[in-house]
Amino acid sequence: MKRLLIIDDDPSVVLLLTESLRDEGYDVTGETSAPRALELLQARSFDLVISDIEMPELRGLELLRSITRTRPEQMVLLITAFGSIDLAMESVRAGAIDFLAKPFRIEALVLAVERALRERMLRREVVRLREAATREAPHGLAARSPAMQQALDLATRAARSQLPVLITGESGVGKGALARFIHDSSGHAGGRFVQLNCAALPTGLAEAELFGVRRGAFTDAREDRPGVFEQAHKGTLFLDEIGELPAELQPKLLQALESNTVRPLGAANDVAAEARIIAATNRPLEDALRDRRFRADLYHRLNVVRLEVPPLRSRFEDIDLIVDQVLQRVAARSGRTLLGVSADGMRWLRSQRWPCNVRELINTLERAAALTDHDVLSLADLAHEPVRTSDSVLDAALRSDLTLDELERAYIRQVLEKTGGHKGNAARVLGLDRRTLYKKVAELKERE
Repeated sequence: MKRLLIIDDDPSVVLLLTESLRDEGYDVTGETSAPRALELLQARSFDLVISDIEMPELRGLELLRSITRTRPEQMVLLITAFGSIDLAMESVRAGAIDFLAKPFRIEALVLAVERALRERMLRREVVRLREAATREAPHGLAARSPAMQQALDLATRAARSQLPVLITGESGVGKGALARFIHDSSGHAGGRFVQLNCAALPTGLAEAELFGVRRGAFTDAREDRPGVFEQAHKGTLFLDEIGELPAELQPKLLQALESNTVRPLGAANDVAAEARIIAATNRPLEDALRDRRFRADLYHRLNVVRLEVPPLRSRFEDIDLIVDQVLQRVAARSGRTLLGVSADGMRWLRSQRWPCNVRELINTLERAAALTDHDVLSLADLAHEPVRTSDSVLDAALRSDLTLDELERAYIRQVLEKTGGHKGNAARVLGLDRRTLYKKVAELKERE
């Protein structure tokens, strides 16, 4: 039996509506005090609240806001006097499901209640379907759009083989998540998933990172340390940003791929390194081939099965699902109830270009959830821009005697702050390749 709560300061109206709706088979509670009604809503759950829009204690939208603040999912049907239609319409925009203008026939009330309860059922079904879709989306890979569904389908088929996979796509689209999905869906799932960012290999230690080092190979080699190939033996090795791999290591990588063995620095013999290889790049390797920055034989060895992850701007159908996934994850971590995003907030999310793709969307949602006390994220929460606390680097330079070297360091710091520390995005803003930026950042740390 559906439970209804009637709120009106006129006892005769409460009595009439209560008896009429009980005759229709509803479990009805009547209340003439807005504060007591709010206490009831804290203690019990109701399928529908029917409330006069004008109450002595809480006038206009105050009662509606009080209800939705404590129970954002609560369905509210408003009753209004003839002269306050504009206010009623504003209330609907603020979250009320519908309104009835006095005087009205009981039959009209019954129909309005039925409509509201049907709407409630539909909303709950939408939530259920979204939760089911979220659970089924592997590794947070939202796949409502045809392009992403195609990528996941090909990834599923690729997982059944042992062939190398090359994943392409812009930064932040989810290449790492797709690589993890392939690993978990493959015969290598029992082994380790080892990830290496080729753009972040430390100068002078890159070969040791890849192939390992034995004790005594050089001054600081005080113990045996396996490289990523050995760590991923019988598992999956994910080589991210493969296009940034130093040229001197490319032939050694090719040899390791062809022989399934590596020779650690300081070792006399090769060791087995049978790992499934998945590589990823955020820029076309064909350009690096033309510029002779990447070996053609290594390219063809990696580019056996090719998967392209589309940018978020080309698959807006996935945004709703990504939002659901992120908010459920945030709620689980924080113990909060995050029900979703307001209608205007969702329109704003769908209207953005998201140059940094899924990663940027996730950061936006997590920041908004962390900084708001609301359970439903509003447009104001999402579109918030941090307050600027410092002048631009150029303004500061013009007022001081910064050298060109100092100006460059200051500008790199500012761009890194603006991109949230994301070096790939910062490199694009600065017009540098990743390796150059990593070197400059390392120099910054040495000077500090």
